[in-house]
Amino acid sequence: MTHRDAFNAALAHLVPQAHRMGVRAVELEPGRIACRVPLDGNGNHIGTMYAGVLFTVAEVLGGGICLPSFDLTRYYPVVRSVRIDFTKPARTDVVAEAALDGIEAIRTEVQAHGRADFTLNATLRDTTGIVVASTEGAYQLRAR
Repeated sequence: MTHRDAFNAALAHLVPQAHRMGVRAVELEPGRIACRVPLDGNGNHIGTMYAGVLFTVAEVLGGGICLPSFDLTRYYPVVRSVRIDFTKPARTDVVAEAALDGIEAIRTEVQAHGRADFTLNATLRDTTGIVVASTEGAYQLRAR
C-alpha cells in the first residue's frame, strides 16, 4: 500500500468529516503532498466552494505530509494554527499543494527535544490553475 493509499484509508477514521467532504490525497511523498476536494456536495449559497471545505483540505496537509516524512510510530503531528487567505471564488474542484523543507532538521529537533515546530505553506488552485486560497499553518511534531 502506498503512503497515498494509506492516508486516504486512514482519513475516514482520523478525520471523518474531511473524508465525507471527499478530500483525497492525489500525491504524497516525503516532503510533498497534494489533496483534491470536489465542488460537488461542498458548495455554498452562491454556488462556489464553501470556505470551511477550503480550510479543511489545506489543514489536513500538515498531518498528511508527516506520513511519508517521519516515523509515525514514534511521532505524531498536531496543528497549532492556520491562517488562510481567500483570493478567488472556487467554482470547480480544488487541489491543495504543499512542500516541506528541512525534514532532517525537524527529525533532529524532535529526537533531541521531544517536539519540533514546522511551518507549512499551501496553495489551493481550481482545475484551471487559478489560485483560490493560500494558507500558512503552524504544526508541531511530538514524540509519543
